[in-house]
Amino acid sequence: MAETASNSAPSTTTTAEAPAPQETKKTTEAPVRWADLEDEASEEPSALSEDKGAPELGVENLKIDESKKINKFLDEPEDSNIKAVTAGETPYTSAFTFEELNLSPELLKGLYVEMKFEKPSKIQAISLPMILTPPHLDLIAQAHNGSGKTTCFTLGMLSRVDPNLKAPQALCICPTRELAIQNLEVLRKMGKHTGITSECAIPMDSSNYIPINKRAPVIAQVVIGTPGTIKKWMSAKKLGVSNVKILVFDEADHMLAEDGFKDDSLRIMRDIEKMSSHCQVLLFSATFSDTVKNFVSKIVKRDHNQLFVKKEELSLESVKQYKVNVPDELSKVMVIKDRILEFGERLGQTIIFVRTRNSASMLHKALVEFGYDVTTIQGALNQAERDKIVKEFKDGLTQVLISTDLLARGFDQQQVNLVINYDLPVKHDNRVEPDCEVYLHRIGRAGRFGRKGAVFNLLCGDMDQMIISKIENHFDSKIAEVPDWRNEEDFKAALRSAGLL
Repeated sequence: MAETASNSAPSTTTTAEAPAPQETKKTTEAPVRWADLEDEASEEPSALSEDKGAPELGVENLKIDESKKINKFLDEPEDSNIKAVTAGETPYTSAFTFEELNLSPELLKGLYVEMKFEKPSKIQAISLPMILTPPHLDLIAQAHNGSGKTTCFTLGMLSRVDPNLKAPQALCICPTRELAIQNLEVLRKMGKHTGITSECAIPMDSSNYIPINKRAPVIAQVVIGTPGTIKKWMSAKKLGVSNVKILVFDEADHMLAEDGFKDDSLRIMRDIEKMSSHCQVLLFSATFSDTVKNFVSKIVKRDHNQLFVKKEELSLESVKQYKVNVPDELSKVMVIKDRILEFGERLGQTIIFVRTRNSASMLHKALVEFGYDVTTIQGALNQAERDKIVKEFKDGLTQVLISTDLLARGFDQQQVNLVINYDLPVKHDNRVEPDCEVYLHRIGRAGRFGRKGAVFNLLCGDMDQMIISKIENHFDSKIAEVPDWRNEEDFKAALRSAGLL
């Protein structure tokens, strides 16, 4: 694991065990996947600032509405291994409940009623005490999408703001306007009952453009935006930073990959240091490349805490993988029907992964026509429909589930013994390159915690051959081949080798 460069006091290293996450949140911006292709672009929020008074509270009556709970299985990685490296003498204790963080009643209401959380996730249980406990040391966190990081820094910003001081006190810098808008929506939802005001500092289109000299000074207490716009507002003296207590860099690795963002971010940091020397810096990055480490060494020169969230560690040896060469798309369906499911239904449950919603619908229709009882989950379904399908599958009411990559991560079902890659996962922006991370998570649905499982990759044409070859090279692992897709005995032998027959 990469170490960050810093001038810090002797540090202690602990591997922390935190409570399992009990909530699901749509708070992080997931990378574009093939499963999302048919979504129509949603309209971006038009309101970029707010100023609301705190409504009447009934905190003593707060309860979790079980009927409105969002299913936790779709997004939250359950197997994150968290390593904390702390500096200084401050003791930190993991928070098993949000009440242990001494949050205001207004924030607790936002967490329970608006966000429908029950208790902190693993990363939140460990990082939030580091963020909220004096002397508020800087935090450098390596945290991948879906780990719960957005809640960490959003709750950190809301907790540090004095609602009575009508001036910017928290600043969050994001690489894109879309992420800035998304983070603002999360903050407003979580802070709905606090009366804390917020504003989005992002490039405006021509219809909404206001010359900088005509803009009113920013009085919002939390500002979330892109580095170029924030720097522009600061340079024009429209965004004062003398009261800023907390500065967040979200998706720093992506931000630093774009020309110009690094210089703008460093300039913002230096200007804030001049005006507010005790500003706490939170830097969240999916990776710690040399670029990010160099950036960290420039902005964090004092004692700071570090947090590393390893991505789910799946062993390629935990499941038997096979590749099956077929001549055409119809043959894929026939292999699933006549060879794999013929035996698979007697062995346990099966998940079939497809690339797009069109593939999911086509395959669902074909298998139903052949008499199979299958269910399909994909991004076009609303949350209630997804929850119902997942519950039925987990309760064993259905044996075969067709899914886009919604369930590639963090979904654990003990009875799943077979995974079929109807389509191999490829990168959305470069379809000749495999998405090896998604592949790893897909096959992990069949071999979790030492259970026996098998994965069948259905290959059709030269492109699939090239993709599977790249996957083999990436993981330095040769995938066995089923000799003949038409031969029943070959599939029986494969299942026997996987310990399933």
